[in-house]
Amino acid sequence: MRSLPVFLTVAGRPVILTGAGEAADAKRRLLERAGAIVVGEEDGQARIAIVSDGDATTVARLRARGILVNATDQPDLCDFTLPAIVDREPVLIAIGTAGASAGLAKALRQRLEAMLPARLGVLADALFAARAAIRAHWPDAGDRRRAIDAGLMPGGLIDPLREGAADAVPVWLCEAGARVDGRLVPIRLLSGDPEDLTLRAARLLGEADRVYHAADVPAVILDRARADAVRIAADAPPQQSGDGLSLWLSLG
Repeated sequence: MRSLPVFLTVAGRPVILTGAGEAADAKRRLLERAGAIVVGEEDGQARIAIVSDGDATTVARLRARGILVNATDQPDLCDFTLPAIVDREPVLIAIGTAGASAGLAKALRQRLEAMLPARLGVLADALFAARAAIRAHWPDAGDRRRAIDAGLMPGGLIDPLREGAADAVPVWLCEAGARVDGRLVPIRLLSGDPEDLTLRAARLLGEADRVYHAADVPAVILDRARADAVRIAADAPPQQSGDGLSLWLSLG
C-alpha cells in the first residue's frame, strides 16, 4: 500500500486552489461540493492545496510553508491524490491508483456506479438510527459485529445490494438471533499469492474473527484478513476455536 486512504473533512475550511481552465474548474466544483472555502495561494490559514496546472514552482512554494499539495497530472509532486468517487451519501467509495491512471479509476467508478443501489446511503442512515437498538440487542461487541456481518452478507436481510435493504432493518433486528455460534472453517490455499485466493476464501478472510495459520502462510495472505482479526500461528487446527468465525489456513 503506497498511501493511507483517508476521508478529510474540509467543510467550512480554506483550501488553496491555483491554476485556471477546465482542470481548475473541475477541482473547484469538487471542493465546493464538499463544503470547502476555496482560497488563493496567499491565504495563511489553509493547510492543503490543489495546484491544478501541476506547476512545480508553485508546489515548491506551498510545500515550503508546510502545506500538503495535490499537483494535477504530477504524481511525483503530490502529497495526496484525489480519487474517483462513488457518492451514495453518507456512503463514499474512493478509488485511487496513486496517480498511475485516472482513466482506470474512472472506469472502476463507472462499474461500481452501475452496481450499487441509489438507496445505499439510506441503508447507512437506517443503521445509524438503529445504533441504540443494535447495542441493546447485542451488548457484546463481538456478537454485535458478527450479527451485523451476517445481516449484510450476500442474501442477508440487509444485504447492501438487496432491494429494500434499508426498509428491512427493523425486521432484521426482530429476527436476528441474540448470539452467533462459533465455527472453524479450514481453507487450503492454492499458493502464497493473494491473487490465487478464491472468492469464497477472500470473503471469509474479510469476515473472520481470528485466523489460525500454518507458519508458511505468507504475510501477504494474512493481510487480506480484517485488520482487527487475531492472527495465530499454529502447527494444526485448534480443538476449540472460540466464538464467531475462525479460519484455519494451510498451503498446498
